[in-house]
Amino acid sequence: MSDRDLSISSAFLEADALLVETVVDELQSLEPLVLSLLVLATVAAVVGGWWVVRWFRRPPGARLQRLLAKYDDVAVLMHPNPDPDAMSCAMGIARIAEAVETETTLQYAGEIRHQENRAFRTVLNLDLESIEASSQLAADAVVLVDHNTPRGFAGSQTVEPVAVVDHHPGNGAGTEFTDVRTEYGAASTIVVEYLDELGATMEGEDGRGFEVSEELATGLLYGIQSDTNQLTNGCSRAEFDACASLFSGIDEDLLDRIANPQVSDDVLQVKATAITEKRVEGPFAVCDVGKLSNTDAIPQAADELMHLEGVTAVVVYGQNDSTIHLSGRSRDDRVHMGETLRHAISDIPMANAGGHARMGGGQVSVDHMNGIGPSDGISKPEFEERLFSAMAGER
Repeated sequence: MSDRDLSISSAFLEADALLVETVVDELQSLEPLVLSLLVLATVAAVVGGWWVVRWFRRPPGARLQRLLAKYDDVAVLMHPNPDPDAMSCAMGIARIAEAVETETTLQYAGEIRHQENRAFRTVLNLDLESIEASSQLAADAVVLVDHNTPRGFAGSQTVEPVAVVDHHPGNGAGTEFTDVRTEYGAASTIVVEYLDELGATMEGEDGRGFEVSEELATGLLYGIQSDTNQLTNGCSRAEFDACASLFSGIDEDLLDRIANPQVSDDVLQVKATAITEKRVEGPFAVCDVGKLSNTDAIPQAADELMHLEGVTAVVVYGQNDSTIHLSGRSRDDRVHMGETLRHAISDIPMANAGGHARMGGGQVSVDHMNGIGPSDGISKPEFEERLFSAMAGER
């Protein structure tokens, strides 16, 4: 080191020593009370910073339970016409709330008509309430499960949920808690992770956490299976881990009764129509099953057509009252079904559609399809051409 560098270093050391001496003198000159307040403020800042870091590092299940504990009553709202994934999510949230003595009411809009959904509700003896307007919500605090935007009832646009737990794409959020994991195959998987994070144990097992009943374990397992087509469609590793976590707590008899319900005659008729009246072009199939009373038969018919050899993507549609309902399925990596349906109906007023890569759905007003409003309308043959074009990536 040169003499010049040594001189500069010595100067900096002298300056640092002088600064330290000045700070010490200033602290010694402070009144004891002021010094004590300064120490307390420093300690408070350190503790506050530690608490903030600890809060944000809490697992989501713990943060949700802490939020639920703030309320005496909570309405757990499923999407319209709830399926097993939505119902089992609601069951899980209710169990988490029960552990902190928060009352819950499980509610939904629409109807439960699909035989699988009705069997799920009946076999597990679920207490669910149907609503038609926001005024019927059981509590001001609302938790949305398996969807992230309230819909399907009068005044839904005015509802601001405090929490959202979902796996579907969308922009909805809770005012205090949002957990949307679009990479997951089922929302029930998220709830299983919450239970694990809270130390819950299966009924009959030794553990320090609260117990998960056979009904809840069975419901969550079936919710995951139903939304992933028996763990074959749209799964992440989390689904398999969740099922493994639940396995020791399920009731096989309950599971069998849910999975194998009797099928109504109208569903069989719609499936038969889809099979016999389908229109196939290359690897894609489209079918109009006509007017029907049970719209849940449409996705079941789409599932049936997916068994056809050589077919990789299908869309089935049918009319109920003044609305055309669409349901699509895909195992073709080139066909994102949610986007396919959205593109097919994009210029039809008041129509909506969307979903995941492997499955999607939508609704179109018959009047708007016929030309009411700012459009010329579209015939069913033209509509089917649009569906084929969208599946082929040409639209």
